Amino acid sequence: MIIKKITLMLGLCASLAVHAEVKDLDKVVAIVDDDVIMNSELQRRLDLVKGQTAKAKVNLPDAAQLRSQVLERLIVESIQLQIAERAGMRLSDQELTQTIEKIAQQNKMNMAQFKKALEADGVDYNEAREQIRREKITAEVQRYRVGSQIQISDQDIDAFLRSSQGQSATAEEYHLSHIMVQVPSQPSRDDLKKAEARAADMVKQLKNGADFKQMAIALSEGRNALNGGDLGWRKAAELPSIFADVVPGMKNGEVLGPIKSSSGFHIIKLEEKRGGTEVLVDQTSVRHILIKPNELRNDKACQAQIKEIYDRIKAGEDFAELAKKYSDDPGSALAGGDLGWVNPGDMVPEFDRTMASTPEGQVSKPFATQFGWHILQVLDHRKEDLGQQIQRNQARQFLYSRRFEEELPIWLRQIRSEAYVEIKDAQ
Repeated sequence: MIIKKITLMLGLCASLAVHAEVKDLDKVVAIVDDDVIMNSELQRRLDLVKGQTAKAKVNLPDAAQLRSQVLERLIVESIQLQIAERAGMRLSDQELTQTIEKIAQQNKMNMAQFKKALEADGVDYNEAREQIRREKITAEVQRYRVGSQIQISDQDIDAFLRSSQGQSATAEEYHLSHIMVQVPSQPSRDDLKKAEARAADMVKQLKNGADFKQMAIALSEGRNALNGGDLGWRKAAELPSIFADVVPGMKNGEVLGPIKSSSGFHIIKLEEKRGGTEVLVDQTSVRHILIKPNELRNDKACQAQIKEIYDRIKAGEDFAELAKKYSDDPGSALAGGDLGWVNPGDMVPEFDRTMASTPEGQVSKPFATQFGWHILQVLDHRKEDLGQQIQRNQARQFLYSRRFEEELPIWLRQIRSEAYVEIKDAQ
């Protein structure tokens, strides 16, 4: 499922010439089904577009063509907002505020700084909120009306993974660091012997805990020495030929060398690898009991009840039987509270933290989440290879995104053609 990334059209980068004195009375410029677009709304959007493009140094079409394009954008936007209204789609003030806070964080600002930045660009904060609300709702309409019709089959995924594009997109990548000990262009046997001994001594120090980055800066003669020997992320096909055979078999953090080449001796460290068909994930087998507030039981009463259940388990009563009798999680209660094997990040943060800090075989103290009060018991741990599952999920996401981008313009043209639109004033 894809929700399109919200781009703040009002943008922090826009230098806007807005709020010019309005001398004419406002008027309707277009009727769109049950909605109208006012001249003032069109002018505000025109000002925003001009501000953005001026900052980006983009050449705009002539005034009449630009006005027509922006009006058409508003018409299609209005149609989508009316579809959302009829479908009962709403965005609460709290959800809108959370979205704006996320945008501010992405721009490395708090809310006060974000508002000041908007102000400096001549953008009214309330107008910004309204535009973000409209974009968020139209994105949800698109996901609902277009995204829900896109079906990616297992056969589609298999075909994609077999293709050269699929193999490239999901190939394993390696983050490498490198130290090089050079030799002269025509080295003597003694030159080679000394250089190899020097590199071997470095490898010994690194395996005994020496800092790779510091050693690269101090001693490496490679091109990347001053940035700690960092070679960045490379796919297998992008690896230097002298490393290509050995890197795929290395483990994260492993140091290997000296590796001889015509230019000298090399030491490499695999910082990290990602993608490919092997991704080991630490999983936890866990069960829990949940007590939720309801019409007859407030939060304080829930806390008291979970404490009583915790005490009974500590006194020797069976966790599974108490879960079946008392837990308000219908999905796990019948199984004695068993949640199966859980991946990091599957649960809400409070549950994740408690699960991670609870020793195997132990029962946690009562803790609260947004769902109510819990206790949990960690039963077991294991490492599971989810590489193929993750790879297939990535392929599904790629195919979905591509199909969505193909289908969206078709749908937008369709709803535009089916709507009643009357343009009242072209200028």
